[in-house]
This record gives sequence, structure tokens and C-alpha cells, in this order.
Amino acid sequence: MTARELADRICAKLRQSGHQAYLVGGCVRDLLLGREPADFDVSTDARPEHVQELFPRSVAVGAKFGVIMVVEEAAHVEVATFRRDIGYSDGRHPDHVVFSDSAQEDVRRRDFTINGLLMDPATREVHDFVGGRADLAAGIVRAIGDPKLRFAEDKLRMMRAVRFAARFGFQIEPETLAAARDLAAQITQVSIERIREELTKLLTEGAARRGFELLDDAGLLDVVLPDIARMKGVEQPPQFHPEGDVWIHTRMLLEKLQPNCSPTLAWGVLLHDVGKPPTFAPATGPGTRIRFDGHAEVGTRMAESICRTLRFSNEDIAQVELLVANHMRFKDVRQMRPATLKRFVRLPRFEEHMELHRLDCLASHGSLNNHDFVRNFLAETPPEQVRPPRLITGNDLKDMGIRPGPRFKEILLAVEEAQLDGRFSDRDSALQFARSFSQA
Repeated sequence: MTARELADRICAKLRQSGHQAYLVGGCVRDLLLGREPADFDVSTDARPEHVQELFPRSVAVGAKFGVIMVVEEAAHVEVATFRRDIGYSDGRHPDHVVFSDSAQEDVRRRDFTINGLLMDPATREVHDFVGGRADLAAGIVRAIGDPKLRFAEDKLRMMRAVRFAARFGFQIEPETLAAARDLAAQITQVSIERIREELTKLLTEGAARRGFELLDDAGLLDVVLPDIARMKGVEQPPQFHPEGDVWIHTRMLLEKLQPNCSPTLAWGVLLHDVGKPPTFAPATGPGTRIRFDGHAEVGTRMAESICRTLRFSNEDIAQVELLVANHMRFKDVRQMRPATLKRFVRLPRFEEHMELHRLDCLASHGSLNNHDFVRNFLAETPPEQVRPPRLITGNDLKDMGIRPGPRFKEILLAVEEAQLDGRFSDRDSALQFARSFSQA
């Protein structure tokens, strides 16, 4: 059973029991735009306890807000009772709710007109109490009622306005945009995890450049990612970056991110040059150029701090750090020793490093020579040569009479380096090399 089939069945059963029931919100919006909804929501005048009586396989996911999750096979649909929200002291959730019998009253508490549409699943008739159909047709994201009030109730709505406008290629209605600018500083009242989720969606839904330009236009970029905002106006050497400053360059990479790309790749793209503003050094005279000495190292520390602040998992933090730390190494791949190159391509999720480098090149000088060199190396080099089996272990060193200690690691690393360089591929040669190295 699909979520859509389950939503239709829920509405039918609620109506058979004498209740109003409609599809509501994003699923109606997406259906009218000809998109496949990611999920389906139902709005009804039935009280939560009655919904659970009608649907025994359900879970109260937001009981005090009147939200029940109905589950059938692999499908799930949220069913919410019509309500009015009273007070938003935390800037995110209503302090309490009053259940209602009016669909129109329920719709007016919602965020944007394009998300305030109701649909009768039986007839596909749309009920529009807030002008959402006209805004869909015009490509406008408009807050329902007073935008300052809507944003004051739930500060995250400011970022959602940006994301919806970016995703659909819409404009944010002027009063709604002005309200976001006025209240942007209050976005910090939202939990950092929710901010991270919105930013990640903005980066991975296929319109990252537009999203970050709108985030900047709404005054939110300076608040949620001040280190990214500092990229604006930081000039780069034109011989390597004819496109312009660091902010222009970064937006050009964002524009090339594919929909549903890896979140760590997306964050690596966003943060790869975050170390440039603090390391900027202007040209000092003829024959010199703008420099960003150590920007990868500085950027790696900054990226780690940003990701920790946003409470990424340790695994994702490590990957973003690696992407930032290694993005400049591609310029040296042709001069690398075989062992160094093999270690480089053995980095975790190396395909993300390749894609970041590719986008970095396309958004600057345009040359993919180093990218293609590595791609060809990977295609032509058997995996067992890139990751050969270990020829000797610490036990072998003990058998040689070498005492365990720091020297162990040094010898084993030297053996592996020689093996990766192609100097030998058999155990006897490795043992002989280890003996010679230990005596040197």
C-alpha cells in the first residue's frame, strides 16, 4: 500500500464516520504542481482519541497537538485535528492548542498560502481559504496573514520560506521577505539541529545556489553561517579564478550540485574555501599575486568547528574535514610518488573528493586535467595494487628480534610505502627490506 492509497482510505473512513477529512499541506501543493509528494497528511475535525479508535494501528506522535500517525504495511500518514494554536513562547511550538471544527480556522494557523490548501481525495476538489492557488500559479511564497506574526510563532518558517522559494523557483513575496529580514536575528531561538536540517535540505534539493542567495537576501546567512557570509568581496587571483571573489566561486560550485547529492559532499563544497577570508594576503607589487597561504589547513579547523556547532555526527564531521583538508592536493597528483597517490585515492568516499575537485575546476579555471589523470589512474590500476595485502606484521618484526615500540610503526610504514611504490610484491622481499631498514 502506498502513502497516497492510505491517505485516501483514512479520509474515506473518517467521512463514513461523519467527520470532515481532507488532504492538506505540502502533498496538495505538490499534486497541483504535478510533483509526486514525499508524504501525505490528513486534516480532520475528528478528535485524536477518535482517530485512534478508528485506526488501531496508529501512534500518537504529537498527542497534545492532535497529531496521530496511522501506519499500514510500509505506509504511514499523519492525521491532525483542526485546531487553533495558542502562544509560541519557545519560538517554535505552540504552548497549547484548542481543537476546532472549522477547516478554515485550521488553515489560517499554517505557514504559507501554498501550504494552506485542502483537497477532497474523493472528488479532487480543492478548498482554498488563503489564496494559495493564485500564489502557486504566480510562483510566490507568501505567509498566511501577517508574516511577522507567522515568523514570530515559529522562527524556522523564515528558513522554510527560503527553501520553498529555492526548490520551486518561486519568489518570496515582498512583505514576507521584509518580515524575515526584520526577524532574522531571532532564528537562533530554533534548535541548532533543526537549522542544520534546513541548511542540508537547501544544499541537497537541487537549487543550492538560489537557496543561499535567498538566505543572504533574507538576512539569515550572516546569522546561521557568518563564516560563509565573510566570503563576500574576498578577491582571488584572476589567473586562477577569473570568475571573481570567493563568494561568487562558492555559489558557482553550489549551482552545480546535483539534486539528492551526498550531504557531506554538499557541505564540503560549501566549506572548501572557508579558510580563505582569514588567510587573505593582497598582492604586494609587480610579479606578486593574492595569496591564501595555509587556507586548506585553516579551513579544515573552521569546518570542524562549524560542523560541531551544527551537531553533525562524528562520522560526517570527519568526512567534511577530509574534503576541505585535501581539496588542494589534486594540483600535485602528477608529481606524487605512486605510494602517495595510492594513499590519496584510498581516502574514505574518494568519489566525493573527485566530485568536489571537478566542481572546483569548473567553477574557476575550467581545466579537468588533474581530475582526468586521477580518474584514468583509478580505471587503469587494479584494486589489489591500490590496496595490496599486507606482506608482514608486527609478529614478523618480533621474530627478527626487534622490540615492540615506536620503531615498529616506522618499519611497517616504510615496508608499505615501498610495496605501494612497486619495489616488491612478495613476502620474502618485504622481510629483507624490513631487516635492512631496521639496521639503517
